[in-house]
Amino acid sequence: MNINVTLIAQIIAFIVMIWLVNKYLWRPVSALLEQRQKRIADGLAAAEKGKHERELAEQHAKEVLLEAKTRAAEIITQAERRAGEIVEESKGQARTEGQRLIDAANAEIDQELVRAREQLRKEVAGIAVAGAQKILQREVDANAHADLLNEMVAKL
Repeated sequence: MNINVTLIAQIIAFIVMIWLVNKYLWRPVSALLEQRQKRIADGLAAAEKGKHERELAEQHAKEVLLEAKTRAAEIITQAERRAGEIVEESKGQARTEGQRLIDAANAEIDQELVRAREQLRKEVAGIAVAGAQKILQREVDANAHADLLNEMVAKL
């Protein structure tokens, strides 16, 4: 055999083998590699998207936490203000009640004072009448005694 025929046969066999490898092996492997490359790219994109969403969620959580802290501070401020108002109202009510009790005590003292004066006047009048009777029994000078009684009543 001739070397040319062998070489041509080997070239034909090589071309057939390349055609078979390309048809039955290269395209399926290439398709698998493309699918795998697409899955990897999708996975990376999903990871990047998940990372971005996580960052957004963290930022939102920080905003919500800050808003909650602000709201809590407002509630505490309102509670402290309301507590101050309640204390002031209580103080005002206590002052009013204390003043009412003082006024009632003063009125009662005034009434007792009036009663004591009335009783004292009655006793003094009784003493004066008794003294007048004794004076009248000894002397009967009505004008002098009337002036004396008027002076006693004026002193009372």
